[in-house]
Amino acid sequence: MMAERTEAGDQDLKMKGFHCITRIRGRWGETFRRYLRITRNRIFNPLIENHFSDQGLTSLLRLPSLAPTYYLAFAAYAGCNVVLATAAAALCAYIAPAAAGSGIPEVKAYLNGVDAHVILAPSTLFVKIFGSIGGVAAGFVVGKEGPMVHTGACIANLLGQGGSRKYHLTWTWLRFFKNDRDRRDLITCGAAAGVAAAFRAPVGGVLFALEEAASWWRSALLWRTFFTTAVVAVVLRALIRFCRSGNCGLFGKGGLIMFDVSSAMTGYKTDDLLAVIFLAVIGGLLGSLYNYLVDKVLRTYSIINEYVFIISSNVQIKYAFVLVFEAISATLDPACMFACVIHQQPELWKGPMCKLLLVITISLLTSCCSYSLPWFAKCTPCPSDLKEPCPTIGRSGNFKNFQCPPNHYNDLASLFLNTNDDAIRNLFSTGTGKEFHVTSLLIFFLGVYTLGIITYGIAIPSGLFIPVILGGASYGRLVWTLFSPIFEIDAGLFALLGAASLLGGTMRMTVSLCVIMLELTNNLLILPLVMVVLLISKTVADIFNKGVYDQIVEMKGLPFMEAHAEPYMKHLVAADVVSGPLISFNGVEKVGSIVHALKWTRHNGFPVIDEPPFSDAQELCGLVLRSHLLVVLKRKIFSSERVLSGQGILTRCKAFDFGKAGLGKGLKIEDLDISAEEMEMYVDLHPITNTSPYTVVESMSLAKAALLFRELGLRHLCVVPKTPGRPPITGILTRHDFMPEHIMGIFPHFAHRKCSGNLDRFKIGLLVHAVTMVESGKKAIEALGLNEEDDEVETLDNDLKFDIILTDYCMPEMNGYDILKVVKEHGHLKSMPVVIMSSEQDPQRISRCLDAGAEDFIRKPLQLRDMVNLRSYVNPKISIAKTGTKRKAQLDLIPDSKEAERRPHITSVTVA
Repeated sequence: MMAERTEAGDQDLKMKGFHCITRIRGRWGETFRRYLRITRNRIFNPLIENHFSDQGLTSLLRLPSLAPTYYLAFAAYAGCNVVLATAAAALCAYIAPAAAGSGIPEVKAYLNGVDAHVILAPSTLFVKIFGSIGGVAAGFVVGKEGPMVHTGACIANLLGQGGSRKYHLTWTWLRFFKNDRDRRDLITCGAAAGVAAAFRAPVGGVLFALEEAASWWRSALLWRTFFTTAVVAVVLRALIRFCRSGNCGLFGKGGLIMFDVSSAMTGYKTDDLLAVIFLAVIGGLLGSLYNYLVDKVLRTYSIINEYVFIISSNVQIKYAFVLVFEAISATLDPACMFACVIHQQPELWKGPMCKLLLVITISLLTSCCSYSLPWFAKCTPCPSDLKEPCPTIGRSGNFKNFQCPPNHYNDLASLFLNTNDDAIRNLFSTGTGKEFHVTSLLIFFLGVYTLGIITYGIAIPSGLFIPVILGGASYGRLVWTLFSPIFEIDAGLFALLGAASLLGGTMRMTVSLCVIMLELTNNLLILPLVMVVLLISKTVADIFNKGVYDQIVEMKGLPFMEAHAEPYMKHLVAADVVSGPLISFNGVEKVGSIVHALKWTRHNGFPVIDEPPFSDAQELCGLVLRSHLLVVLKRKIFSSERVLSGQGILTRCKAFDFGKAGLGKGLKIEDLDISAEEMEMYVDLHPITNTSPYTVVESMSLAKAALLFRELGLRHLCVVPKTPGRPPITGILTRHDFMPEHIMGIFPHFAHRKCSGNLDRFKIGLLVHAVTMVESGKKAIEALGLNEEDDEVETLDNDLKFDIILTDYCMPEMNGYDILKVVKEHGHLKSMPVVIMSSEQDPQRISRCLDAGAEDFIRKPLQLRDMVNLRSYVNPKISIAKTGTKRKAQLDLIPDSKEAERRPHITSVTVA
């Protein structure tokens, strides 16, 4: 088989691309120009008329000439926001940093098997509740829904571990839930309860837990989550009835239906369906862009924290900044004060203080936007056919006066200077198609979209649902306003569909979001449209990146296992990725050996191997956990001789002593006090050993092993040898062994190319290489431009460049050995590697080929390691020492200079 690299294919692609662009320009150019005209007439012309007419210029010039009371009002408004934001940030930065953000990615990772005790700790619960209150009250563009999911999971975890001994809140009867499965089920129910309480959507909470949160699902868990959300709905309804008198503020407004759009007309025609599809596509694009920007902002915030830390820790950089600020101090006294603070107390600018400064900055920016932008909006006369008062009287409503004349309202103030829930109600309101101007919707969309991106990631509890719904609703209304003459769908319903499209493009959920939107709006007739929007927006957004929660899980470095195996895992076996060295214990082990292994390793599971005289030969007894070993060492259940103790351990320990400990409350090696004499004693591990661990053969496909590991919810998977006469266990697979980072570290070529077992096509770097089959040895010689009968060498086409030859030994007309001899006899091809493969491992045949200059002799069928070697044969290589049972691939060595000789990459392969 032969691969060749020519420029003809590139020219063909260029010509096809030119003709395609020409057809697009001719067919769709007029349509595109028509939409541009509509956009210009509907957006830019009103923007120019509103803000550059006499009245618009007056509104732009109002800010500098305002009375001092307005600046005092802004100072009070921004000051209250900063105080609330600082309080919430201080709780997150100093008490529970894990409470920052949504919390849904952390809950999702925990339910996938990532057991990090800080995620669901009682301190995290405390900060999540009060930090979320402070963050929402501070006017940030954040939601409370994500934090409520995290709060429900924390409460469920607190119950699942029997309370908190640290805070003297324990319940003996809850000790029966102290195992992984029951605690995981409780946390799943808690996450569902959080969604049900936040959106007042009990069925949506169940589906959210099923679709997004839980990694393992069964029928018993279904009715448990349904029962939990039903209780939440009943309690919530009782509280809403109690608060109808107004004593609870704005709580319970709207009852169980938060955004009622049931009164809207839901008839639609074909043109409306096309518009809905267009809305969904744009929503998917905006959602993927939102995720991309959120990821970049989060990484930027981490760099900012690190940068400030460098300023504080590096003496030279610190004094450089001090000199800069002292130079500026001649004109700016605050800068001099800032320089002195850094000079005298640099430790204050590390970690938490930096997070507080970032929160205060974002709070001031949000306050400036929400207070100043409504001044630029034009006052609108109140409609005459309204059932509610205009302008609005009280704290919430559709029509905020905001310094407008009587019987006028400011539409932008009705969105910015309102609670997030009331702003969504205003956008979802039906029969109000002319309530908001195009420019106001555009400004609000850009403001909310941007503020939502830069706010998520600061040190406060913050959800993503509300910012996305606000941005999607304003975007949907904006599209309706632009093309309202051709639509029959109500503006409020179009805002709802816009919110659904942006949610689908951001969250990548379908069923749960659909039901949540229906329960929020109380309109079952829009179900088909919501389904279409969610499916299209999710499909479009999946082309570009992952969902926002998946991106955050990946960015936080949580070892999350997907439901499917990666494609490259099909080319690996279990033995390829096991980590070493392997540490094991005997069935009756010396106490000192156990203490030493626990002290110098962080492993949570150790294989137990029986040896004579306790067994006829070496055999795998089972797996013992670190926590169980610590319990035995703490109770000092030792014996002076190396003998079996039977079930004596269980008589001195209770079953609950071996139960799953609370978060961060398990025994540690530092808690042990073992004397030197006890170190020489023995402990029988058989009673505490799991004698039936899950095992796989070392030759098992890594993809199958990964699926088995995830579906069974394992922490350890033992790898046993395939052939007898070897140690009874090869290694242990843990969650980290299935992570792409670990596998790429062992096989770096996976980061640059995707191998295919039959060599049809493969990729190296950024180049794609085609492989062409030849049927016989003579055709391979002809393709190489050689003539076996003449010594003269034919001139090769400059476009044909071969880097390696892979040939079968048994070939028609010419076998592999003959091809090898012909190649090695020609000077210009003498250095080309020739690899021979065969289904028979004949020693004489192998030595014959290697003596003739063959690079390697491999056995068919080709394995992954053979593919790795093919690449290494044409690249300079450096050797890497093996550690344990890891198999390291050879890395490319980059030349030190341009003059350094370097053999070409695998750009084509000739296989005879």
